[in-house]
Amino acid sequence: MNLHPQIQKITAGIIERSRPGRSAYLTRLAAASTREANPDRMGCANLAHAVAGMPLDDRFKVVTEKAPNIGIVNAYNDMLSAHVPLHRYPELIKQEARRLGASAQVAGGVPAMCDGVTQGTPGMELSLFSRDVIAMSTAVSLSHDMFNAALMLGVCDKIVPGLLIGALHFGHLPTVFVPAGPMPSGLSNKEKAAVREKAAQGLVGRGELLEAELKSYHSPGTCTFYGTANSNQMLLEAMGLHVPGTAFVSPGGELRDELTREAARTVLAKSCPPIGVMVDERAIVNAMVALLATGGSTNHLIHWVAVARSAGMLIDWNDFSALSEVVPLLCHVYPNGSADVNEFQADGGTGFVIRELLDAGLMHEDVLTVRAGGLREYTREPALADGRLVWKDSGASGDLSVLRPASAPFSATGGLKLLQGNLGRSVIKVSAVPDDRHVIEAAARVFDSQEALHEAFNAGELERDVICVVRWQGPQANGMPELHKLTPPLSVLQGKGFRVALVTDGRMSGASGKVPAAIHVSPEAAAGGPLAKVRDGDMILLNSQTGELRVLVPEPEWQARTVAVMPPALREQNALGVGRELFTGMRRSALTAEEGAPAWL
Repeated sequence: MNLHPQIQKITAGIIERSRPGRSAYLTRLAAASTREANPDRMGCANLAHAVAGMPLDDRFKVVTEKAPNIGIVNAYNDMLSAHVPLHRYPELIKQEARRLGASAQVAGGVPAMCDGVTQGTPGMELSLFSRDVIAMSTAVSLSHDMFNAALMLGVCDKIVPGLLIGALHFGHLPTVFVPAGPMPSGLSNKEKAAVREKAAQGLVGRGELLEAELKSYHSPGTCTFYGTANSNQMLLEAMGLHVPGTAFVSPGGELRDELTREAARTVLAKSCPPIGVMVDERAIVNAMVALLATGGSTNHLIHWVAVARSAGMLIDWNDFSALSEVVPLLCHVYPNGSADVNEFQADGGTGFVIRELLDAGLMHEDVLTVRAGGLREYTREPALADGRLVWKDSGASGDLSVLRPASAPFSATGGLKLLQGNLGRSVIKVSAVPDDRHVIEAAARVFDSQEALHEAFNAGELERDVICVVRWQGPQANGMPELHKLTPPLSVLQGKGFRVALVTDGRMSGASGKVPAAIHVSPEAAAGGPLAKVRDGDMILLNSQTGELRVLVPEPEWQARTVAVMPPALREQNALGVGRELFTGMRRSALTAEEGAPAWL
């Protein structure tokens, strides 16, 4: 099918505004690609250091045969359930590389923190900037400049964007991403959320809450809700950076091991292009479309902006909003429905979504991918037949309550919306919000921290229609933590019939749910943004139908208001403890959320 004219128009706009940066980026790639072969351009002592730890056979391949050498960048640790399986992958990759006459080395490890562990704690304030640390760590890993190709091993929230940003700064290398897959389904997400809401009301104690959480998060593998980690995997499939259909195959077992070996085979194939050439404006648009069609994580309205910048391209929230007008919502996966990612996979998964979008003319099919067959290969699911990998068509949806075709979507528009007005620019995830809550008008209650909101909730001060404004949560203020701990109390208030919403310059995570939340408000309060002028009792309008976010204060009065300053005690608190001191420079130099909040530009 012909490409939708709106997709063509938006892509053309991105190409035009990105032309200078993209041209300069590709020039750097061309220079890196035309150098002498790795061993020949290295000094003898340098080369000796590089191969000293390798087995003799591998050393001979690199030094004498000048055979390809794969650099493995691994985000393994056993703090993240999703990353536990990665400890076995380097050996599988090395074995497969040797079988193919090549070699592989673990170029380096990158840090990987679990937002599920740090939610609501001071450590969460390191989370967003950990993405840039991971990007820099990836660059350090590849800086030995010893490699003909790279494999990126990582799964979760900031890890994949960080690996991708780092890889794009070595864009002359063919690169494949290698995931680990989701854990088996445990306690359903709906049941887990119900227990959390009861706990917020004091109806159950810590014991019952802990039991529910342990039943939900219970084994190696990615968490099973469709949050940032699993959205990462959907976007990588849509960009053709995985072995096709790899995203949601469970960890362990023969199929997952064979897919890991296939990653080594793929990156060594002559048809695998340099990642910096492959990730162009069309690939970025494909990722944005996939995010909108699946109701994915709001975090990617920050991360993929930074990813695009890494390859010389400029996108913004206007692009997401314009795409959302024509991209239908094809998925109901928690928090946008009751199904988890294992059900999503069983009902057709990434292959179904990509096929529907391609056939509807909503994705660019004429893109490069790590496979010779292009993006159409990503409409199929992998399986084993007599010990060999085969791919089969994803077929029809296995459950229309989970996955629908583009001809009969859950919604004609995407799951994310741009909001703007005299409170700044913001985004909202509407795919999980009930239709009767898309417009909220209520008096503001202003908080300087999420802890203060919890205290007000526990004191019964929010038992009314209210829009909670939580400020000083942006990149420059405290590193822009996710405020997912606010979901249970706000859900309780909404469940009681009150019309409630959240407005914040912080993030609300990939688990943004049924409560309307205008997040990522830019410019942030700490940079003098409008949230610093809001007072208790101000009427605020959040209208996700018209895309409005405004305070209903007479314009002369609003303009005359003093801009509040972040309380010194709060600023000092945000700068001290759990290593936050080390991130002072990042907070100071971070760009806005809409610019991707990078600290390296």
